[in-house]
Amino acid sequence: MKRLLIVLFAAVLAACAGTRTAPNADREIKTESDQTDADRRAAIRLELAQGYFSRGQFSTALDELKLALQAKPDMREAVNLRGLIYAAMGDHTLAEDTFRRALTVYPNDADTLHNFGWFQCQQQRWQAADTLFDQALAQPTYRGASRTQLAKGVCEARSGRLPVAEKTLVRAFELDPASPVIAVNLSEVLYRNGELERARFYVKRVNDQPEQANAQSLWLQLRVERKLGNTVATNDLSQQLRRKYPQSPEIQALDAGRYDD
Repeated sequence: MKRLLIVLFAAVLAACAGTRTAPNADREIKTESDQTDADRRAAIRLELAQGYFSRGQFSTALDELKLALQAKPDMREAVNLRGLIYAAMGDHTLAEDTFRRALTVYPNDADTLHNFGWFQCQQQRWQAADTLFDQALAQPTYRGASRTQLAKGVCEARSGRLPVAEKTLVRAFELDPASPVIAVNLSEVLYRNGELERARFYVKRVNDQPEQANAQSLWLQLRVERKLGNTVATNDLSQQLRRKYPQSPEIQALDAGRYDD
C-alpha cells in the first residue's frame, strides 16, 4: 500500500491556559502563590511524565503520572496524558475509557477532544475522529487550532480523502506558516494530488532551512523534483541524503527505486 503521508506529527498533550475572570467578593484570580504543596508535587510529576513519554519510556511515564494523580486526582493534563500513554502502550481499551471519562469531567476541553480524535484516527475510525477534531476547533478560546487542523488533515489523508486533506492542511498552514511539520505534510498531499509545483514550494521552504530539513523532507523534495524532471536537483538531493542519512529508510527506498511506496 502506498504511503499516503510523511507524518512528522505526534499527538501530544498541550498546555492550555485557563480562562481568567474578574474577581468578585468571594473569588480572587489564582496565581502561583496560591498553589498548594499538592499542586506543586503534581506539576513536577507531570513534567517528568511528559519527558519520559516524549522519549518513549512509557512505563516510567505512567509511574510518574500515577504519583501526579495521587497528589491531585482531578488534574486535567495528567488525566489527558494517561490516555495518550495507554494508547502508546497498545492498550486501546484503557486509552478509550480514559479519554471518555476525561470528557465526562471536562466535556469541552479542546486538548482532550484533540487527543481523543487522534486516537480515533489511529484506530481508523474516521468519522469519529472528524467529529472530535471539529468539536475541539469549535471551542472559542482554543489556542491549538493549527495543531488540530494538522491532525485532521493527516487523518483525512490516511483515509484516502486527499482533496479534503489538502484544504484542511492549507488552513493549518495559514494559521501557522512557520511550522515545518505542516509544510511537509501539506507538500506530501499536494504531491499525491499531482500539484507538483505547489508541493515543491512548501517542501523547499523547509529544506532551505538546514535546521529544519531531515531525511523525510529531503526524500519528499527528491521525489517531487524527479517527477518534474529536474535531474540536477534530484541528484543533489540524493547526495545530501546519502551524506547525512546513509542508514535511513529513505536511502533504502531510493536504492530500491521505491519512489511512491
